[in-house]
Amino acid sequence: MKQYALIVAGGTGSRMRSDLPKQFIKLGSKPILMHTIEAFYAFNNNIHITLVMHPDYMALWKDLCSEHNFIRKHKLVKGGNTRFHSVRNGLRQLPNENNIVGIHDAARPFIDSEFLNRCFKEANHKGNAIPFLDSTESLRYVENNSNKIIDRNLVKKIQTPQCFKLNDIKLAYNQKYDTSFTDDASVYEAKFNSNIILVDGADKNIKITTPVDLALAELILST
Repeated sequence: MKQYALIVAGGTGSRMRSDLPKQFIKLGSKPILMHTIEAFYAFNNNIHITLVMHPDYMALWKDLCSEHNFIRKHKLVKGGNTRFHSVRNGLRQLPNENNIVGIHDAARPFIDSEFLNRCFKEANHKGNAIPFLDSTESLRYVENNSNKIIDRNLVKKIQTPQCFKLNDIKLAYNQKYDTSFTDDASVYEAKFNSNIILVDGADKNIKITTPVDLALAELILST
């Protein structure tokens, strides 16, 4: 089974109080995105990595790779106007094969090999695998001027990489964009009306979007 990683490097650095998109901000000695790519190579040194990026930042990324002597092999693809269109652009660069692809947020660098193996293996057996964490806080549903408690045991926090049979998710991304597509699983679900397979996520698989997240990431990196 060949394994592919499609890393989506999107978003801005506004919530990080930075002019740089978050994936380029330094974590330890190098940009967050480099940690993310290296985590996939630690899992499988033969993995095929495609990096989808806004064209305005491609030159910066190449400069950072030169500055940090970052030579991990990856293919660079131009992103689109939304995450949906960026993922579609990336998938269209991958071959038509009955193998597995993991679609991952660039700013989630703490993905270990045991976690990745769980996601890819389950997707290989069942067609898809979406990592999740249980909700630990009280939740309320708000509508108009009223709100009510939600059973938090019925609500899950979804992570990436979201893993799929490559041919299936490519077919799903050929459908017309809809604003209800909040992640790759929602695109897959809309196309196939198929059951989404949830697998155990990882507590340290945080998405770095705020200065507090970055401080936590520095702590995780140091332990």
